[in-house]
Amino acid sequence: MAKDGLFPDINRRDFMKTCVTVSAMLGLPFGMVSKVAASARASDSRPAVIWLHFQECTGCSESLLRSTHPTLSNLILDMISLDYHETLMAGSGHQAEQALHDSMLANKGKYILVVEGAIPTKDNGIYCKVSGKTAMDSLQKAAEGALAIIAMGTCASYGGIQSVGPNPTGAVGVRDLVKDKPIINIPGCPPNPYNFLSTVLYFVTFKKLPELDQLGRPKFAYGRKIHEHCERRAHFDAGRFAKAYGDEGHSQGYCLYKLGCKGPATYANCSVVRFNDANVWPVSVGHPCIGCTEPELLFKTAIADKVQIHEPTPFDSYAPVDLKDKGKGPDPLTTGVIGLAAGAAVGAGVMMARKLPDGPEKGADHDKTE
Repeated sequence: MAKDGLFPDINRRDFMKTCVTVSAMLGLPFGMVSKVAASARASDSRPAVIWLHFQECTGCSESLLRSTHPTLSNLILDMISLDYHETLMAGSGHQAEQALHDSMLANKGKYILVVEGAIPTKDNGIYCKVSGKTAMDSLQKAAEGALAIIAMGTCASYGGIQSVGPNPTGAVGVRDLVKDKPIINIPGCPPNPYNFLSTVLYFVTFKKLPELDQLGRPKFAYGRKIHEHCERRAHFDAGRFAKAYGDEGHSQGYCLYKLGCKGPATYANCSVVRFNDANVWPVSVGHPCIGCTEPELLFKTAIADKVQIHEPTPFDSYAPVDLKDKGKGPDPLTTGVIGLAAGAAVGAGVMMARKLPDGPEKGADHDKTE
């Protein structure tokens, strides 16, 4: 058992598993695991975190509640100091507000502000109030003393479903209101809690923010498209698509692109870092990706609408997957013969090139005639 520092009760095996997982997600070499572990174990490295709720469904916090490496108790009591969280804290009313005030004062310029939910701006922000203060006022006040801000979930990142037209409350994301602080967007509906944990531990270890993309998302989690690592990708490349829920292709795990899967246009690591240790994510259980990390996709395109990609089906020179379909491409025998002929031609070209005399040596006089 690790008895020192931030982990007085956590099993060492679980502790090292967490550090290895985070290091892998961040793309760090294996040798950096010890540095991550040392930073996480140091007693003075626990960052103060203030977590505000605005227009949201609490789904982001619910996802965090179900993380197990580490457990929520280890996360908020050992790895970070969660000083204010309306859903999780024991206090309420004046006690809760006092805890918020005290933490902001004691950790001014050093705490991490986490925002969950969109911020309404119409009619001076009257559509969301906590303790008599509008979300706009609460955000601005908390942001003043924050070292950095993490927008947790798509609502806080981009405005989410609240911001979809006609947007009656004028809902926006954090980045639309706060311009003078570093902002890290962790979008998703809900986001994977390990993306949040990895961002915090990166900051604790290196004392700086991770590299971000053009939308303010950490590249280690949102640097590649879901489509690149989807377990159904082989079916996509072969032209095997589910055409309706419950049809034969759907039951056999075929690609969901024709059912509206947004994976080819969505940057996230859902297909690699599954949710809540259940080793599943929406596509693996038969539902198309809805593009919840992309501001132009989630709630702005219908689930059944296909995203435009360059080559959604195999080339015509491929043999059809369904041998009964004779309407596209050559039959398998023709494909095989063409492939054999092409291979022979390439091989003959390589052998001929080997027999050709070498060109003039480097530095030779090219004006001389033979």
